[in-house]
Amino acid sequence: MLDEKDEQAYILGAVLTLANRLQVLGDKLDDQMTMKQWLLIAVILKSGSSSPTLSDVAEMIGSSRQNVKKMALLLEKQGFVTLTKDNKDARILRLQLTGKCGAYFAERSDREARFMDSLFQSFDYRLTEGLFYGLTRLTENIAQMEADSYEDREV
Repeated sequence: MLDEKDEQAYILGAVLTLANRLQVLGDKLDDQMTMKQWLLIAVILKSGSSSPTLSDVAEMIGSSRQNVKKMALLLEKQGFVTLTKDNKDARILRLQLTGKCGAYFAERSDREARFMDSLFQSFDYRLTEGLFYGLTRLTENIAQMEADSYEDREV
């Protein structure tokens, strides 16, 4: 039987390993789009804005603005997003999904559904809910650690 600290170390290692393995599996799902690109599009969809800023999307993903811009430029070349300067402040770049993007995701929705079904095939409601709440708490803790780290640098 593992003690709490050993379980926590296992969880950290598992999260890091699973992230890599999920990325490899997800990248095989579609030769036109990587998992990171999919995440970028999903974040734009869930942002609550039809054209969120590049900086806001980078913060939501937990990535640098430069990395998100690089991904967005590739997606723009493919016709999935547009990057436009803000009307009020030309330094601000906004991201917007295109009609092609919507059509593309509608076309691949069955593949995504099968992927999700396979990924969570042995999960019941209780396990799904427990993992959801655990990851939500972990996300909150990470956000607090990031805020604390930022405050430490400001002093």
